Amino acid sequence: MSSREDIIRRVRRNLRGDPDAAGVGATAEAWLGAHASGPRPAVPGDLVERFLAKSEAQSSSVDRVTEWPQVPAAVARYLDSAGLPRRVVGWPLLAQQPWSQAGIQFDARGAREGDLVGVTGSYCAIAETGTLMLLSGADTPATVSLLPETHVAVVAASRIVAGMEDAWNLARTELSQLPRAVNFISGPSRTGDIEQTIVLGAHGPYRVHVVVVAGA
Repeated sequence: MSSREDIIRRVRRNLRGDPDAAGVGATAEAWLGAHASGPRPAVPGDLVERFLAKSEAQSSSVDRVTEWPQVPAAVARYLDSAGLPRRVVGWPLLAQQPWSQAGIQFDARGAREGDLVGVTGSYCAIAETGTLMLLSGADTPATVSLLPETHVAVVAASRIVAGMEDAWNLARTELSQLPRAVNFISGPSRTGDIEQTIVLGAHGPYRVHVVVVAGA
């Protein structure tokens, strides 16, 4: 099949439905299953410790709690230490946590202009690079991690994997289809375009704080 034919087939499938889509997917899965992954560096030691160390190396601040109900108090401590207001916009998926008990006004919605702090969960995290993997959806709007100046991300320790390959394999195993957006976040937004000087917050949040839930 030529590149042109492949493009046309993809367009046809998305517009009208493609009877061959299942076959194409099965072929891709078979190819992936038959090919061994390339060489990878070892990720020694505890994955949680490695992830926290790499996150700090990426200019993120970190904290850990033992269970999910402790997350709002941990977020409140961080907001106070950074001199930030106790009002956040966050994923609706996290709305059931005891935010009001921690003195936080939690707006469960996508972020808008003027929102200073966004709180998200994480689909998983990558120990090798200190990277968060976020999937967009109705209860996990991507704007919460992109628009506010400060991004607070919560990740379960059990969802920290060794490498990027493991993160994608997890998604392939658990999801029937990928969402509209998959975002990988390694610390605050940055650029070195101007005189090779690193500037944080160039294209997104200039603060990233990660809370790891050890018992989850």
